[in-house]
Amino acid sequence: MAINAEIFEDNQRLLWGLCYRMTGNAADADEIVQETFVRALQQQSLDTDELLKPWLVRVAINLSRDLLRRRKRRGYVGEWLPSPIVTDELESLPSYELPAPDEDSPLVRYEMLESVSFAFLLALEALKPAQRAVLLLRDVFDYSTAETATALNISEASVKVILHRARKQMRDYDQERRRQPARLSDLTRQALERFLFFLNTRNHAGLEALLTEDVISLNDGGGEVAAALKPIYGRKNNIRFVTKIAEKNYSEARISFATLNGLPAVMVDVEPLNPRLARRFTIQCEVDKQGRIKRFFHVLAPRKLTSLESPEEPRK
Repeated sequence: MAINAEIFEDNQRLLWGLCYRMTGNAADADEIVQETFVRALQQQSLDTDELLKPWLVRVAINLSRDLLRRRKRRGYVGEWLPSPIVTDELESLPSYELPAPDEDSPLVRYEMLESVSFAFLLALEALKPAQRAVLLLRDVFDYSTAETATALNISEASVKVILHRARKQMRDYDQERRRQPARLSDLTRQALERFLFFLNTRNHAGLEALLTEDVISLNDGGGEVAAALKPIYGRKNNIRFVTKIAEKNYSEARISFATLNGLPAVMVDVEPLNPRLARRFTIQCEVDKQGRIKRFFHVLAPRKLTSLESPEEPRK
């Protein structure tokens, strides 16, 4: 089949957004989308958009499911986190799909921006690949039961059973999800600004007040750079960890704020004194209703940061 630029553009955003949510990795999504279109070029029967789009979705999801199974089999060095993506505006998200007809719409449970948040993507990790695919198509991309069944080449009855089980697995996330994105964004940025200030001024009392007592830090080096291999639990342990790293291993840092995965985050470029440490990493966090940090996410694996531009704002 001949795929012109218009056909590619019409489908690429949808496929990329779907594959990123399936895998949690931007580089993997890039590769899967490319492979999907390569396979489409080899098909002679896909001569209309009505035939092409469901076929593309099915192939992209199958490739994503294969990748998830391989990832589970081979294991992962340390803690796994999604790869950060820039989401300054909702319209810039590399995903789009027309809503299902009103009479057949599942009434989307998760908005596009929420569905790329770290909290949502980490919640998806508890799902089996088939459950993840069904939940994304039905509850994020607004596919009807019939459209989901067609895309995945399964029965409508199977779609309903799988969706029920997937939603059950997402109950903890659903109970804790935040419904005021603007308020959450403000609290998150304020928390990160205060964290950087207290860390830079070595204000331990400020850090203690900012972090919840049961704060958890997850660090993803992907086996490429040095990183804590297990979660760091508790306020005292986290303060000890970040202050030790900042004081002994890094010289001047270039720091900037960006909107990553729907929320304010920090991007850092550094000159590490230890060559095993990351030269670039991101800091993202979750805050409670009072604006205190309850979870840190540090992504240090270079392969997961290839889509991010370098920070330009110097700080010492």
